[in-house]
Amino acid sequence: MTDQPLPLTRFRVLDLTRVRAGPTCVRQFADWGADCIKIELPPSAGIREGITGDRNGPDFQNLHRNKRSMTLNLKEEVGREVFYRLVRDSDVVVENYRPDVKYRLGVDYETLKGVNPRIVLGSISGFGQDGPYEKRPGVDQIAQGLGGIMSITGLPGQGPVRVGTAIADLSSGLYCAIGILIALLEREVSGEGQWVHTSLLESQVSMLDFQAARWLIGAEVPPQAGNNHPTSIPTGVFPCKDGHFNVAAGGQDMFDRLCRALGADEIAANPSYATGKLRQQHRDELNAEIAEYTKTKTSAEWIDIFNEGGVPCGPIHTIDKMFEDPQVKHLGLAAPVTSPNLGEIQVVGQAVNMSRASRDIRTATPELGDHTDEILADLGYDADAIKGLRDSSVI
Repeated sequence: MTDQPLPLTRFRVLDLTRVRAGPTCVRQFADWGADCIKIELPPSAGIREGITGDRNGPDFQNLHRNKRSMTLNLKEEVGREVFYRLVRDSDVVVENYRPDVKYRLGVDYETLKGVNPRIVLGSISGFGQDGPYEKRPGVDQIAQGLGGIMSITGLPGQGPVRVGTAIADLSSGLYCAIGILIALLEREVSGEGQWVHTSLLESQVSMLDFQAARWLIGAEVPPQAGNNHPTSIPTGVFPCKDGHFNVAAGGQDMFDRLCRALGADEIAANPSYATGKLRQQHRDELNAEIAEYTKTKTSAEWIDIFNEGGVPCGPIHTIDKMFEDPQVKHLGLAAPVTSPNLGEIQVVGQAVNMSRASRDIRTATPELGDHTDEILADLGYDADAIKGLRDSSVI
């Protein structure tokens, strides 16, 4: 734990989210010190495990560290009254219900604005807050297919392939967090909050980036390219004595460096490879010739040679080997935390570093309702009132 105050300690975030996209958003605030209150249904509501697994599982533990947990049934009028008391002294509410659900629960922006004009509401949906797909349930894999990324992932001719992580969920969570931070900065000028919303579909399309621009600007439908970079040749996976490794040598300067490092004068002199456009046209032949060289040494040998020659390259790690990599260890991307149930565990660290301000993995994922009583007491509820809420299954 750091000695200096964390940069977002002045903010309170009410977390109504479930599954992955919304929790990813809130996690950004929690890691940087905001008081993030995870509001969950009480046991009497019949809680079911979701796709992120049970509470002590790795997925759930990774998503909800640094938060406090409060049980509250928003379907009950008394529960909503408690929630609105929280909203009066909070900065952000985040939800990822289907668009119509927030109105039924009374957590839509107009309602929250009436309670606290400075509140920022962050919403993540599957396909957008309105439009022809508004009421469809949205999950990551569906957004990957609809959003185009599965059509460009995988080996040519293989058929569509999902990305190996929940990229639509994760990117929408990050985009929503960015939007909320922008709204908080704007609030310093206007004094008012606002509604920030994104969707799995919007985030997925945005993440296509240059692949989407190839169609919008060049009327080119990007195909599957497998391990090859779609436009930067030669960039891809090459064989070696002990498996495979990555090489990225797009652009003339990098290509020349690669040929020198390989000692491949005949490749450098081949007129079929004289320009980037020609290398793209003859990619398969070029890759095959390079492979004849790379398979003569181990991955570690080539990585040393290429790094000495200024050619971007690297190993292809399995997840266990990745966390053993000295650079990954140096960056602290496996962050330790103590769980009351699991003992000493590690979660995935933050990717952002700052010169003065710091982030901190302070607490493990709380047990269900761990902080309900203390949060209610801070709101002015006495012991009898809290017991009454519990007896009526509101908490």
